[in-house]
Amino acid sequence: MKRKKILLALTFFAALSSCKKLIEIPDTDLIAGDRALTSITYVEQAVIGAYTAVSPNMDILLNATFADEVAKAEFYNAVSTHEWQYGPGDVGLRDNFTAIGPNYSIINRANVALAALPEADSTKVGDEVKRLMLKGECLFLRAFGHFELFRYYSSNYEPEGLAMPYMETSTIVNTPRIKMGPYFQKILADLEQAKPLVPNNLNDINRANRAAVAGLQARVALYMRDWANAEIYATEYINAVPLANRTQFPGIWTDANTAEQAFRIVGSKIGSLFRATSSSPTSIGTVTWKPSEKIWSSYDQVNDVRFSSYFKDEPLLTAAGRPSRLIAKYAGTGYGTTNENTASGKMFRTAEMYLIRAEARAELAKLSGANSAESDINTLRSNRIANYTNISYTSKQQAIDDIMQERFKELAYEGHRFFDLKRRSLPVTRLLVDAPNASSTTLAAGNFRFVLPIPLPEITSNPLMQQNQGYQ
Repeated sequence: MKRKKILLALTFFAALSSCKKLIEIPDTDLIAGDRALTSITYVEQAVIGAYTAVSPNMDILLNATFADEVAKAEFYNAVSTHEWQYGPGDVGLRDNFTAIGPNYSIINRANVALAALPEADSTKVGDEVKRLMLKGECLFLRAFGHFELFRYYSSNYEPEGLAMPYMETSTIVNTPRIKMGPYFQKILADLEQAKPLVPNNLNDINRANRAAVAGLQARVALYMRDWANAEIYATEYINAVPLANRTQFPGIWTDANTAEQAFRIVGSKIGSLFRATSSSPTSIGTVTWKPSEKIWSSYDQVNDVRFSSYFKDEPLLTAAGRPSRLIAKYAGTGYGTTNENTASGKMFRTAEMYLIRAEARAELAKLSGANSAESDINTLRSNRIANYTNISYTSKQQAIDDIMQERFKELAYEGHRFFDLKRRSLPVTRLLVDAPNASSTTLAAGNFRFVLPIPLPEITSNPLMQQNQGYQ
């Protein structure tokens, strides 16, 4: 018995010694504890982690289904959202269209990296330059996340209106919503500080650069109705990133080129928002959403390159007696292939900047002639439509109506339509053929449902969070 005990003891200590040796082996893949964010290299990995939380998918699906870009097809389970019946406890809304979690995740990761940057060790040549660049990227991402939260949960910009909590440090302390005036000043300050720190080139459009910052500044100014700065920042982007012509344009959507893009998100399954993955080249996945008749019929289908780039009438579906009209903008590779429905998310495009500038110029009474709303729309359309004939504007309202229609066509399924109607105080109007029922043809301008409810779990967990009007 004594000998057995000695053998067991020796075995135990041998095992302990072996474990100790394993524990002492440095883990080169794990960045945690006292090693986390201690060097510029590690902070850069954290910043890349913040980028991974950015996705265009929710914006795209919300704006398509809440507005007039799509109609139900072969599968429909979106009564609460597509028919504007959502409330703070709605599971579909909470699970599919909650901007709070994703965007505050981006913001928190940026804030954690910002806090670590000043003390992070410089271990490589060029780290001091990179330290400044990473700071700029974090500020850009923080501004981006906060602006997205505004689009979901706030009414149109008014300095005294209610925005969301603006988080400038990583904390679990409950934080109240603040007014839009200071909220937007913080967004603008973050972007102004970020701009000189990020690269002034397009060498890596998967990360922030000066043109991307200008694009976000232009978009923010548009929502603030700061027309002068909207024109300035949109022009800055346009000068940095040329508009695609008719030959280049289809390649944007197949990712054959990166024309018009200053910032993108790579490899997203955007196409799956509208059609399920196919099981084979001939067995096409379930079509969940088809293009609305309203948007399908709005194009010159012969001369406008956007129509063939955005849509497809699939003969295989016609033969099978299924809905044949498809949203092909993010179709990826062929049916049943690995990258079907996979495409990069184009977060900013030059065409959007032309439309922002045109709207700003119309509001500033620059209707016709050089450097006008008219010249911007004619330039955009001539690069999309063969045999295009220039138009002229004689009134501000004519220009605004035309610009909004052009945004509908150019920016289809890019995450803008519902927000555009909201910020211009316009209704959602669907054709009867596109609506799931007669009561879902119109969401009146100014309806409280243009602002999404704060999800009930957020209200419960943060007593300082104020619910939006209409949802109390």
